[in-house]
Amino acid sequence: MKFIGDLHIHSHYSRATSRNLTPEHLDHWAALKGIRLVGTGDFTHPGWVKELKEKLEPAEPGLFSLKEEYRSDTLPRPLPLSRHDQRVRFLLTAEISNIYKKNGKVRKV
Repeated sequence: MKFIGDLHIHSHYSRATSRNLTPEHLDHWAALKGIRLVGTGDFTHPGWVKELKEKLEPAEPGLFSLKEEYRSDTLPRPLPLSRHDQRVRFLLTAEISNIYKKNGKVRKV
């Protein structure tokens, strides 16, 4: 099965990001763009973990979807593309930073 996914997402808890990087907005814009799988990003941030637990529910094994109560009625939704479930799925992800200092120099892996 082919699908479009974006696994490098940041939350509104990250520095220099939009306060609209919430599960509701990520779900909405991903659906409009045809993105079926979105990484949650920032999974180790306690505030983001709490928000994800509140707003997402299990879908398939290892994947989550936005709870119906958080789906926006005011934002336009895309038209269904097929008979298959077109709901956006979320995958728990985190970014690993391999930047460090050694002997007074910044190193990047």
